[in-house]
Amino acid sequence: MSRENVEIVRRCYAAVDRRDWEGLWREAHSDFELRTQLQGSRLGPDEAQAFIEDQFAAFESWEVAPEKFFESEDQVVVFVVMRSRPRGSTAEITIKIAHVWTLRDGTVLRLETFPQREKALEAAGLSE
Repeated sequence: MSRENVEIVRRCYAAVDRRDWEGLWREAHSDFELRTQLQGSRLGPDEAQAFIEDQFAAFESWEVAPEKFFESEDQVVVFVVMRSRPRGSTAEITIKIAHVWTLRDGTVLRLETFPQREKALEAAGLSE
């Protein structure tokens, strides 16, 4: 199942890249949870989407680019590079973080964000 889970997660990133919220939530459970290490949790697609849109509202452009995938039974850890440009600026901000996706029966249950990549691997019981 882990290879299938990676493909589901890839589709989620592609949907986010297109700003296709409907496509993203098609892969998610109705009780989807977004957990952030720094700003708490959001329950359900509506709360999660509102949070994501709010986080990126100050940016003229933004990209969430998956770099590397790590598979386990029901989780996929993804090393991510996020690039953004604040409105009215030419500066580009680049951060390297990690996401842990938890899936069950082909459906995304939870997405957790980690500012430190090694912490995401630890949370999933994996190593690089």
